Amino acid sequence: MITDAIGKQLHDRATRDEPLTAQEQTQLKEWYTTHDKAEMKLLGLNESMITRMSLQEQVTAALEQLSAATKRLQELAEENETLRRENATLRQQVSRLVPQTA
Repeated sequence: MITDAIGKQLHDRATRDEPLTAQEQTQLKEWYTTHDKAEMKLLGLNESMITRMSLQEQVTAALEQLSAATKRLQELAEENETLRRENATLRQQVSRLVPQTA
C-alpha cells in the first residue's frame, strides 16, 4: 500500500496524461480502490451494491438520501421553533405567577 501523498502524485500525473510505469499504474489502481472503499463505507454501501448499481443510480440514491435528511432537518427545525415559542410563553406565565424578589 502506497502513502496517500504518493497516490495523489500518481493521480495528478495520470490526469495530466504523463506516462506511468506498469508498477505505478498498479499502485494508482490500488490507491483508487482503497479510496473507493472508504467512500462506500461513508455512504453506507457495500461492494456488491456498487457493482449492481450504475453510476446514475448511485447519484440518484445519494440525492434521495440527501433529500430525506434535509427534510428531516427541516422538520426538526420547525419542531424546535415551536418548542422555543411554547417555552417563551410558559416563562411569561410563570413570571406573572411568581412574585419578583430583588
